[in-house]
Amino acid sequence: MSKYEPLLKYLKENNKDSYKLSYEEIKNILGFNINHSFLTYKK
Repeated sequence: MSKYEPLLKYLKENNKDSYKLSYEEIKNILGFNINHSFLTYKK
C-alpha cells in the first residue's frame, strides 16, 4: 500500500471534476506532512 493511498481514496470517493486542496488539508487526509521539495526539484 502506498503512503499516498488515503489521498487517492479521498479523490475517488468525492468524485469531482477538479479539486482545490491546501497543503494542510492534504496533510490531514494523509496523516503526515508532505515534502515540499518537489516544488523546487529540477531535472
